Amino acid sequence: MFQINLTPDCYADLPVLGTFDIVVLGGGPAGIAAATCAAEAGSKVLLIERLAYCGGAAVSGMSGTICGLYMTVEDPHARNAKPEQIINGFTERFRSALLDDGGLTEPQIYGKTWVATHDCASYKKVATDFLRQAGVDVLYHTQMMDVEKDGDTITSLVLNTKSGFTRVSARRFIDASGDGDIVFKSGFHTTKGNNGVIQNPSMMFKIGNVDLDAYNAYWGADTICPPKVVEKLEARDELVRKKVWLFPTVNPGEILVNGTKITGFDGRALDVTNPIDHSEAEQFSIYQAKAFFEFLREEIPGCEDAYFIDYGAEVGVRQTRSIDGLKRLMNEDVTGKTKASDSIARSSWPIELHYGAKPKTEWLIDDYYDVPFGTLVPREGSNVIVAGRCLAAEHEALASARVTAQCFEYGRAAAIAADLSIKESNTFQEISGDEIAQLMRN
Repeated sequence: MFQINLTPDCYADLPVLGTFDIVVLGGGPAGIAAATCAAEAGSKVLLIERLAYCGGAAVSGMSGTICGLYMTVEDPHARNAKPEQIINGFTERFRSALLDDGGLTEPQIYGKTWVATHDCASYKKVATDFLRQAGVDVLYHTQMMDVEKDGDTITSLVLNTKSGFTRVSARRFIDASGDGDIVFKSGFHTTKGNNGVIQNPSMMFKIGNVDLDAYNAYWGADTICPPKVVEKLEARDELVRKKVWLFPTVNPGEILVNGTKITGFDGRALDVTNPIDHSEAEQFSIYQAKAFFEFLREEIPGCEDAYFIDYGAEVGVRQTRSIDGLKRLMNEDVTGKTKASDSIARSSWPIELHYGAKPKTEWLIDDYYDVPFGTLVPREGSNVIVAGRCLAAEHEALASARVTAQCFEYGRAAAIAADLSIKESNTFQEISGDEIAQLMRN
């Protein structure tokens, strides 16, 4: 069910939309970085996105924060504590552009680290600027339906557009779908979470007309709720989640709310690669968001006269498929702060696991781990590489490695590898991860 592809004969007469050096599927942070960097290196690039804009879950799911930028410390409230940015590259280019556009807050305390909250409208504009300035061809409102192969080599993607089916060909493919869609549709091996158990999605929303002086005086400087709020949440049976995060935005009186946990109406965990579960998640999320909004108005000073601005356009998905990569980021690599010579990104972000009664957070204090290049390279498929949360990682390791700042760098690494693969006529499996790491440092 839901996994039957059409036969190749069905596509024999499909028109070819175009032939490219590199096709990038998915316009989230990883896809934006991959397409921009590949085009800047001189490739003819097509970016395919199913929505009407780029940003992925950062915009459509209204996730709203750039996580993973800063080192984790024991006490961000200490007098001498200040955010130390540990990841740069394309991440810094995008962060700086958002800030210049007025679409990013200064760092805000999040537990034992910091985040910066972005404005979704600004994010769309900045992403568009990067893609257009790099000369990327963009195809919105388009879904990939299937993959055509010649042996182990992908030759084209079959697309569904408003005007019908078509196909695009390329020399290399970057799967930045977040769900490993190209890899999965190619019949290459993927896994899901912990023996099929994946993290819960959330529905983000925004509220306005908050008295921020009264709110901040009660809530405190940490965006994670204080114990007194947890006590109030635990007394409310209608609210599924008992530990929540609220982020003041760049807009006066506005707060971004991460306060929902999405399950089925019967309480079961959902698999959002299943369209039935995904649809139920969208419905359940509406009720959870409104229930939590009422809680804020009733219980949190400063929110008494707040109004509901909007939900995310879709539930925020944290985890679906992971590839079977040349390397796999293990749980112990994260907790042990393992360093790698083929590092494509540093991360000090905690293991932030959204499953069970309440989120589990395991902090990495005053150190970081490296994400190896090989986690982006599937064992199967000579000309496809992934970028984003579908990298090869164990369940808890992914709960740290999946966040925005690192995804930008996964996209940059995939672009560098695709450029090198074309120039040297190598498969992705033949590329030296150490060389990619060195090129990323240049």
